[in-house]
Amino acid sequence: MAEFEVVISDPKDGNTYQKKVDGQHANRLIGKKIGGEVDGIFVGLPGYKLKVTGGSDIDGFPMKNNIPGTGRKKVLAKGGIGLRTHNKGEKKKKTFRGNTISDMINQINLKVIEHGPKKIQDHLEEVEEEGESK
Repeated sequence: MAEFEVVISDPKDGNTYQKKVDGQHANRLIGKKIGGEVDGIFVGLPGYKLKVTGGSDIDGFPMKNNIPGTGRKKVLAKGGIGLRTHNKGEKKKKTFRGNTISDMINQINLKVIEHGPKKIQDHLEEVEEEGESK
């Protein structure tokens, strides 16, 4: 059974929110690609539309949008996501994860592209209150 740590960024107010997703909602995220849209119901935000912007696997390797599939691949990169170069024109061989979400992914980064009727913080507070009452 898949379990993800989801990081949701809201460009409207500049905040980010973290949430654990497991069970059938996590299984619905498997197979989505970077740049794809996801319904907010899968992460507990009904009425929201979210865009997958990236993520990392269980060993910390970042996802890269131009690598197809779910596997790891060594790529000669000269900067960008997952690589910080110190000199101009420097290239490094680095391992990246493909652009498709699989059960080996640990963290998924999402960006809000369409807001719902309630604020994200209100949804997250409801989940916390339900967890405390059990």
